[in-house]
Amino acid sequence: MFRVDPKQAMLDHAAKQSAAGPADRKLSPQAEAIIAAHKERTISGALVVGVAQVVEAVLLGALGYGIYAFYVELWQPSFYVPVILASCLLANVLFNAARSHRITAYRSIMNQTSRVLAGWTLVMVVLAVGIFFFKAGDIFSRVWLASWFGAGAVLLVAYRMALRALVMGWTREGRLRRRTVIVGGGSDAETLIEQIRLSASNDIALLGLFDDRVDVRSPESVAGVPKLGKVADLIEFARRTEVDLVIVSMPLSAEKRVLDMLTQLWVLPVDIRLSAHMSKLKFTHKAYSYVGDIAVFDMADRPISDWNLVFKWVFDKVVALMALVLLSPIMLMTALAIKIESKGPVFFRQKRHGFNNELINIYKFRSMRTDMADNAASKLVTKDDPRVTRVGKFIRKTSIDELPQLFNVLKGELSVVGPRPHALQAKADNKLYYEAVEGYFARHRVKPGMTGWAQINGWRGETDTIDKIMQRVNHDLYYIEHWSLLFDIYIVLMTPVSLVAKNENAY
Repeated sequence: MFRVDPKQAMLDHAAKQSAAGPADRKLSPQAEAIIAAHKERTISGALVVGVAQVVEAVLLGALGYGIYAFYVELWQPSFYVPVILASCLLANVLFNAARSHRITAYRSIMNQTSRVLAGWTLVMVVLAVGIFFFKAGDIFSRVWLASWFGAGAVLLVAYRMALRALVMGWTREGRLRRRTVIVGGGSDAETLIEQIRLSASNDIALLGLFDDRVDVRSPESVAGVPKLGKVADLIEFARRTEVDLVIVSMPLSAEKRVLDMLTQLWVLPVDIRLSAHMSKLKFTHKAYSYVGDIAVFDMADRPISDWNLVFKWVFDKVVALMALVLLSPIMLMTALAIKIESKGPVFFRQKRHGFNNELINIYKFRSMRTDMADNAASKLVTKDDPRVTRVGKFIRKTSIDELPQLFNVLKGELSVVGPRPHALQAKADNKLYYEAVEGYFARHRVKPGMTGWAQINGWRGETDTIDKIMQRVNHDLYYIEHWSLLFDIYIVLMTPVSLVAKNENAY
């Protein structure tokens, strides 16, 4: 399978990232019009598939138990309940193996119903054979088995027809389409656009093209789709409006151009695919993923998406609420100590980059003297810094000053765990962070967090050298690439330990 490791490509490739700076680029009038246009709320296809599977399994299980409760004596639930659960699990596995739990499958009638009925029949055959071989015929009712099979088949057909109607309605409304841009131009992009219109128009809403070429090979409009700018403009465009998918229309042989594109686009929290329509090389079916009927190679995936995003959202809210309740006495005492020691507000607000480089206001307990406050953080805090109060030294050393960011978590601006948000003008060795580290903004592909993988590994506090900020960024990128809910839980549990054991750089 053809697959490019985005991180390795970025590190190995010498191309400089043209979108490193935080300043807004001036976009074309067409791009500005798309940004300003009203955007319909869309629904994640993966989320629809996940919910559809859960509902289907619950309905089948409830039907099996309902028939049992109505017909069979109630003193045998210890045999029936686990068999019903195992059968529903097997049915789900078979339905997925038959590729019947996909948005494209939901839009069909004969295709999905025939596959679902075949899978359900196989489940009943396996169940009947199991009852026979385990000599459990005197335990399980044949009437129950036949009734569940027949009623289950009717239920599945009715459910799939209702699901089809729902999905088709969402499709007509455009709520399942992914907002997509194409990188590339000319005749190759024209062929790709025609394929999209023929087979993937229900899945893709084409916004426009981005291409660095300015000659006749890249006209201002391709097959009615406007050219919105250069690839560097796409970085700014995707930060200001929602983009779900980027399709790169380039041949595999153009390795340097592909790496150039990847080096620039990797910082965005979007799915990036390389279209295979121009490749003369033929791979096995499993080597491709598909957008509609269009074969593509997976270049990079949006991190923490779909169901994982839901799990992380729940985790953030639960942990933040629990922490606020448990730590409220410490927060109240800290606020009182700040007011007693020095004049000025208890809280300190500072703009920082959040998810996808959006600016957010971060809350902290004030640790500096009001007349020496540095809102832009143009000068890093050092050991025995005269700007820091006595209370400030303690709360910075123990990270108590970060606790008000629990309110940022509840507002949805931060996660409990993620790359720490840095001040806009923070520097290492007199260089702004994004100038010192190539690919720096790739850490903003997920929400920033109160704590993170870099912090529990000792990379917190002062970042006076380029090596220190590089270590932070490398740890942040590792976290993004290896995220899991268990990883978040581990980081949360290890954060208090690291505050005690690895705080030598925190001033």
